[in-house]
Amino acid sequence: MTIEEIQNEIIDEFSMFEDWEERYQYMIDLGKTLPLIEERFKTDTNIIKGCQSKVWVHAEMNDEKVNFTADSDAIITKGIIAILIRAFSNQHPKDIIDADTDFIDQIGLKEHLSPTRANGLVSMIKQLKMYAIAYQTQLN
Repeated sequence: MTIEEIQNEIIDEFSMFEDWEERYQYMIDLGKTLPLIEERFKTDTNIIKGCQSKVWVHAEMNDEKVNFTADSDAIITKGIIAILIRAFSNQHPKDIIDADTDFIDQIGLKEHLSPTRANGLVSMIKQLKMYAIAYQTQLN
């Protein structure tokens, strides 16, 4: 699936819920399905700067596709990173770099987060794209 197809799937899933309490619960459930980072990668180097909670992200490239694993010490944050990883993992670096993140606004996520969590969300997106840029330069 393309990033856009996955993002549209996420938009459809979030539109099924009546209110934000149900959406938060869904995000918590998504966090439980997150491909977890190995303990050895839970280092300061892999912590996303700008997040109120601790969020670790690790990336590896296999067959010219970037695969992400992550973890967080907060359940909502874990759900947020799970959504992002679902959209961007197992994709070509250039596709990740070029990907639009409007789906975040379409599901209403940014407006329902505290300012510090919203900043953390931006930092998470930026970090995933930075990994993709690093891998893309290796391919060139």
